[in-house]
Amino acid sequence: MEYVIGLLTPFIGTTLGAGCVLFMKNKIKDGVQRALLGFASGVMIAASVWSLLIPSINMAENMGKLSFVPAVVGFFIGVAFLFILDQIIPHLHLNEKAPEGPKSTLSNTIMLVLAVTLHNIPEGMAVGVIFAGLLGDNGSVTMASAFALSIGIAIQNFPEGAIISLPLRAEGNSKRKSFAYGMLSGIVEPIAAAITLLMSNVISSALPYFLSFAAGAMIYVVIEELLPEASKDEKTDICTWGFAVGFAIMMVLDVALG
Repeated sequence: MEYVIGLLTPFIGTTLGAGCVLFMKNKIKDGVQRALLGFASGVMIAASVWSLLIPSINMAENMGKLSFVPAVVGFFIGVAFLFILDQIIPHLHLNEKAPEGPKSTLSNTIMLVLAVTLHNIPEGMAVGVIFAGLLGDNGSVTMASAFALSIGIAIQNFPEGAIISLPLRAEGNSKRKSFAYGMLSGIVEPIAAAITLLMSNVISSALPYFLSFAAGAMIYVVIEELLPEASKDEKTDICTWGFAVGFAIMMVLDVALG
């Protein structure tokens, strides 16, 4: 039961955030949106370091001075994985007019949802791989640290859910439709987490690589999408503070619960 709750927690965060569209009339103000994107970036970077990369290095300590190898290799494979998805899936980033990826006849609404769904994949994988490490009875992963990661991602998913549903409402979609799209953008997380968890027998033998893979994928999302959107037009102050708060909260969660 604990595993089910852990896998679903990030999706619940997205759903609650998307639910803001049912109660709020206007889209999020620019400054607030920048702060929330910075906050989400801070959470994801801290989670990548404390929950994924450091455990990856610790698990490979038997390699001595080469214990960094699984972390570095997995990290770059994760970055490459998201880069490839970014090239082959048509999507539209928030506040952008030109879509990315191959040409498509999909509506802007669908491509906006795909953009959010795309960067939710590594978050789901991160939760799945850390719970897989727990199943593998690896001393570097505890139930508390696994839930710290799951809760941290859920916290940053809340503003992301609102950031996707409110602009859809502003574009003329109904509240229910906007909520549904916002919620569905996060459904990939428990799916990716469950698939990763089901591969636990394979993952257990290469867990350091999978942990750093998830970290690389998440950091790619932060640098490619979240921070550029949050710091455009050289208005970086609010984004920086949001990042700092998000980073600190995730760091505290991981250290206190881990």
